[in-house]
Parts: sequence; C-alpha cells; structure tokens
Amino acid sequence: MRKILLIVAVLLTLISILFSILPLDTLALAPIGLALLFIFFAFKKSDVKQRKLTKLLFIITYICALYVLGKTYLIKDKVTVDTKFEQEKVDSKKEDLKDLEGLE
Repeated sequence: MRKILLIVAVLLTLISILFSILPLDTLALAPIGLALLFIFFAFKKSDVKQRKLTKLLFIITYICALYVLGKTYLIKDKVTVDTKFEQEKVDSKKEDLKDLEGLE
C-alpha cells in the first residue's frame, strides 16, 4: 500500500510542478492539494527510516504551492495602450485613402 501511495504522490508532485510552471493560475492548486494528501498518507504508512522521500516530496510540493500563490496574488498583470501601433493604424488608413483617391 505504501508503494502505491508513493507512486501516486510522486506522479501528482510532477504534475504539480508542471502546472505551477504553466500559466494556469489557481488551477495548479488542485494537483498540489491531492499531492499533499497522498504524501501525508504515504508519510503515515512509512516507518521512521523510510520517510526521506516523503519529506522531500512535502518540501517540493510546498514550494510549488508557494510559487503558485505568489504568482497569483503578488504579480499583477498590466495592460498598456500601444500608442505607436494606434498611430500606425491611423497613418495606414490615410495612406489607403490617398491610394484610393489616386485610382479614381
């Protein structure tokens, strides 16, 4: 039973790392929560000498959780107006009108 819990915990930890790197915001918290749950059960099933892997998985998963929460709540997305592009659109319209007038 311990091996199955460890395998599932490792897979969920890898998925948590992947989801926390991708721009999925709080969706990454679902595999992180499941990973923590399975890691906890594996930790309880392990002997004192066998707990090194589960401790490492706990640390990795907590770092992923902190990264996702920090990325979600501390980094703000800013939308800026590109005035250069807007000016190019206006200039392009003027040139197109001149070209159409030249054809007539």
